[in-house]
Amino acid sequence: MKRFYQIPLNAYQSISRLLPASCRYHPSCSEYAKWQFELNRVDKAFAQTTLRILRCNQLFDGGIDYPIIAYKTPHLLCLTTTNIKKMKYWFVPKGKGLFYVIKDYGAY
Repeated sequence: MKRFYQIPLNAYQSISRLLPASCRYHPSCSEYAKWQFELNRVDKAFAQTTLRILRCNQLFDGGIDYPIIAYKTPHLLCLTTTNIKKMKYWFVPKGKGLFYVIKDYGAY
């Protein structure tokens, strides 16, 4: 089900690279949506993405707005060097089981 939403996002991102950047936030709204659909349930990702797109206008200041997800940290024994090398995102604690998602652009 997640692929159903990720395919149009990838198509939009490849087309939008040809146009000047117009998003008021970092990461862009399409990248935010991509991360949400990759890391959250579909319903929650859809709701968060919709709210983000509604905020992306002249009435809001914009700025840095990383996705926030609920994440259960793995047991330390599950972390091996191969898993650490494959890390795509950093999860920065926000509090009470919630984490900011930050992409590691140097990972691949």
